[in-house]
Amino acid sequence: MWMTVYRQPLYYEIAFSFIDAKRQVDCFEEIISKFSEIKVRRVLDIACGPSLQLREMARRGYETIGLDINSEMLEYLRAKAKEEGLKIETVQADMTNFKLRKKVDYAFIMMGSFNFKSNEALLSHLNSTAASLNKGGLYFIQNFGVNWKIDWTKPKKQSWETEKNGIRVKATYETHVKDVVNQIITEKITLNVNDHGKKQTFTHEEDLKLVFPQELKLLIKLNNKFEFLGWWAGNTDWWHLNQPLEKTEESKLDTNMILLRRK
Repeated sequence: MWMTVYRQPLYYEIAFSFIDAKRQVDCFEEIISKFSEIKVRRVLDIACGPSLQLREMARRGYETIGLDINSEMLEYLRAKAKEEGLKIETVQADMTNFKLRKKVDYAFIMMGSFNFKSNEALLSHLNSTAASLNKGGLYFIQNFGVNWKIDWTKPKKQSWETEKNGIRVKATYETHVKDVVNQIITEKITLNVNDHGKKQTFTHEEDLKLVFPQELKLLIKLNNKFEFLGWWAGNTDWWHLNQPLEKTEESKLDTNMILLRRK
């Protein structure tokens, strides 16, 4: 069933509730103070989902906008914002083709969501993001697939379990190569849910373009709307500006950040 995972925002939020949004936003603010050329008042979360990060930024007084293609995710985000006494603007749009009514000072995309079906779609995304970001503002990208040194002849699979308020969710993420020449991989995410004894399974599968690290830098250069400031290693909640990826062990490349600045 198409996008069933992304039509289950509560279970999706539980699956990724292992993050520490307060610590992540602390790191955002440190990065902003070091690299932003403008004062940050208004922020955008791209492919936002339930966005614990955006809710934390709203709590800190930022104007916040969440952009997602999925109406269920945005409805859930609005409901959580109301429940938590927060003001969050939402925009339903494809992240490869969107326009905001008012530009932002900082944009971010989390959890490896910086994925596209083609280089053309990636370039279109950069154009839309650039048009929505004030000059001197930052674009923060988390967990881009830098580490391509794996055995692509074997499917890649990882699983984890989380529980909240009596709901247990086991998430499984899988990838395998579909088209070598065109660098197409199939990505599949599955949520096995036990909601107080009611067991359900939700799955989403799609084909995506594998973009190699130096290929990404060339695409950013071709787009010509951002400065590439660098890429660094980190963990789930913090990124280390003294650990550029060029000097990072291969085993630690998966948890990373890329930072662009609007020209």
